[in-house]
Amino acid sequence: MAAVDLKRYAAFLKDYTELRMQENRTIGIGFLNGNNTGNSRSSSRGVSARVYRQGSWGFASSPDPSDDSIKAVLSLAQQNADFLHAREDKGQGPLPSVVAHLEKDFSTKKPRLSQKDLLAYAKEVDNYISTEYPDLTSRSVGLSSLEIEKTLLTSEGSFYRSLIPRSFIYINLAAQANDGPVEVFDLHGGLGQFEDTLPSDEVLHSMIDRLYEHLMRKKEGVFAEAGVKTCILDAKLGGILAHEAIGHTTEADLVLSGSVAGRLLNQEVASPLITLVDFAHTAFGEVCPVPVYVDDEGTPGQDVTLIEQGVLRNFMHNKESARIFGVAPTGNARAYAFSDEPLIRMRNTAILPGDSSLEDMIASVEDGYYLIQASNGQADSTSEFMFGVVLGYEIKNGKLGRAIRDTTISGVAYDVLKTVTMVSDQHWWSSGGMCGKKQAIPVGMGGPAIKCQITLGGR
Repeated sequence: MAAVDLKRYAAFLKDYTELRMQENRTIGIGFLNGNNTGNSRSSSRGVSARVYRQGSWGFASSPDPSDDSIKAVLSLAQQNADFLHAREDKGQGPLPSVVAHLEKDFSTKKPRLSQKDLLAYAKEVDNYISTEYPDLTSRSVGLSSLEIEKTLLTSEGSFYRSLIPRSFIYINLAAQANDGPVEVFDLHGGLGQFEDTLPSDEVLHSMIDRLYEHLMRKKEGVFAEAGVKTCILDAKLGGILAHEAIGHTTEADLVLSGSVAGRLLNQEVASPLITLVDFAHTAFGEVCPVPVYVDDEGTPGQDVTLIEQGVLRNFMHNKESARIFGVAPTGNARAYAFSDEPLIRMRNTAILPGDSSLEDMIASVEDGYYLIQASNGQADSTSEFMFGVVLGYEIKNGKLGRAIRDTTISGVAYDVLKTVTMVSDQHWWSSGGMCGKKQAIPVGMGGPAIKCQITLGGR
């Protein structure tokens, strides 16, 4: 992104104002059965301004980052705020005042790979799969990256410049069973550019080999029995449950809109074994998959403990909701593109690890299921959810049994979490997905495995 000194516009920031310049850059490469199906590189950049006046917001944006355009965007945002305020004087007080100064750059220090290099890498991975496993009916390999570079200046004096990339390789394998096709998938990557996230041959081949083993077991698998069952949700499923079915209900704008969490504050909503945190940028001594050091309102990112030992304690806030609730803003205001207004969004949401080993958890189940991989799903503001499950195994007499075919899990998340009796001592992060609350945005989710009672959809 071309360097523009936003600080030179400080004198133009009247009332409460945020001025943000941002560029999103993407790379996408795909191979299906040896054929190159995708080869793209794109970028989108521009400038936006948002002005607050006694409860009314004015917003404007432009893809033109020139001096005249930036001044015009600031002027238009102010006009929009003035217009809305003139139509309805909401009489709301000032927003909480916070100031942050920080720069974060997670770009690689290694020589950059060209698009041709990345194509060759993906083709080599596809060749390994086709050579080692010729009995597959279908295989796909994908590389995907998103870099978000932004600079933010606020009228309160906050200044933040960041470059946050994330990059992944995706593998999908399919085979023909007696009653139809079955497939499995996995991904590898996270925070960083491809130069830092692409796995070594040893790690990649191990991942593919393990995925093929799951596929062969699933090919001979059975359908799960429908009903309420004792299940161990592995970290990936526990993470999506924490994000989709719990996290969204505790975003303060959704609380104000009637989310079930609004009437549950300081009440027991889960087993005492459950502590659920939305981490801003650092957890367990390491940088989170999607670090938010300063949000798009210029607020320093703060960890938010949503559930503490089973009790709902906090919500996630931007400046406006923090003013309404009489608390400090938490740094959860995030926008995906330069043309988007910041919304209250999760960052890295996870249940904290417990003290049980996964082996002991499996051994404790007489008749149930170990569920490993989720596909898509949905949840609403009541915390009711349904997720697809594409990889799992029976548990019989404390031992893993046959693989199961695709199924679903469903329930009310707060009720499900009350049934948790064991939490594993290992934590795992996932950051390959995008959260789609009005605008897609990268998020991290994860946690340990949890043992609970949950409804399976069966066949």
